[in-house]
Amino acid sequence: MYPLDGIKILDLSRVLAGPWCTQTLADLGAAVWKIEAPGSGDDTRSWTPPDIDGESTYFMCCNRSKKSVAIDLKSAKGKVAILKMAREADVLVENFRLGALDRLGFGYEELSKLNPGLVYCSISGYGRTGPRAAEAGYDFAIQAESGLMAITGEPDGPPMKVGVAITDIITGMNATQAILAALIARGKTGRGQHLDIALLDSAVAVLANQASGHLGTGKDVKRFGNAHPTIVPYQIFETADGAFALAVGNDGQFRTLCEKVIGRPDLAEDARYARNRDRVLNRDILVPVLAEIFRSATTLHWIAALKDAGVPAGQVRSVAEVFAAPEMRERGMVVEVPDEKHGHLRLVASPLRFSDTPVRPPVAPPRLGEHTGEVLSALADGSGETCTD
Repeated sequence: MYPLDGIKILDLSRVLAGPWCTQTLADLGAAVWKIEAPGSGDDTRSWTPPDIDGESTYFMCCNRSKKSVAIDLKSAKGKVAILKMAREADVLVENFRLGALDRLGFGYEELSKLNPGLVYCSISGYGRTGPRAAEAGYDFAIQAESGLMAITGEPDGPPMKVGVAITDIITGMNATQAILAALIARGKTGRGQHLDIALLDSAVAVLANQASGHLGTGKDVKRFGNAHPTIVPYQIFETADGAFALAVGNDGQFRTLCEKVIGRPDLAEDARYARNRDRVLNRDILVPVLAEIFRSATTLHWIAALKDAGVPAGQVRSVAEVFAAPEMRERGMVVEVPDEKHGHLRLVASPLRFSDTPVRPPVAPPRLGEHTGEVLSALADGSGETCTD
């Protein structure tokens, strides 16, 4: 038994935020019908390189365990098929431009009359209300407009984006949370509802302490590169042969660092550094002292010494080094799944862990229209005629 056994998802989303959400629902055991345009499919199918024999690895990152159904939404038979699926679905996820699905007859008002229990999740750049509701939203632009870029990068350098489409991923996670909550609410009320999840809202919400700092003090926020605005020392330090991340989170850890790792108990006793607030105010004096000490030995030396002392630290790894690490094997974060074309595929596993109702074993991402016949045949009307184009 999986957590979402018996739940059906009509997935009208594409690219990343929506597919990330529906992939999580698929991991949890829901049946996900991924609707794609015949001939072209999801935009990310063409986002290469990298690829495996011409098939996009980007598409593979967010479409495991789904069933691909190729339907022309503008055709008469396509509309019949979607309406039949909407009648049976528990959840619909979409990220079309404002009004596009209403014009096709698939808007929330119409489908909720057909299926009052339907949880209808709309994902967009700027939300379904407000002055920018009609605009398309893209992660790169949202990172810039949300303030995330302004707080990312070196102090003297330009604003920088995060290395993945983080606002898409966060929005997909928020959509998943909202859908699960709406399903619980439906169990109490018997009614579905419309969910309005925006990339900009999601990105602004994850400004977290940076947002609360500004709202509380009225001061703008600046970039600190790999350092932390309110914790010191909490940054990257160079070593004799590389670098490592040091994450001293409290005064006790700082004292341990000074006494047991670097042999400088005087620093912990110095009134300028004894408390975190003092260290933050005097970072320009303290950090150069620590930097000189850390350059005197190798990365492995410092990592070993810090771990022995219980001071949080980590190596700066490449992606290849991450997936070669023993903890990835122990945690099962890489899975090998059978694939008809390639024999097998290596994918990132779901990070969710349950003691009683585990996630579903992953299935290879589908090829365009791979399950059209299977899914639509199950929706055949009484005459046995299927809803194919």
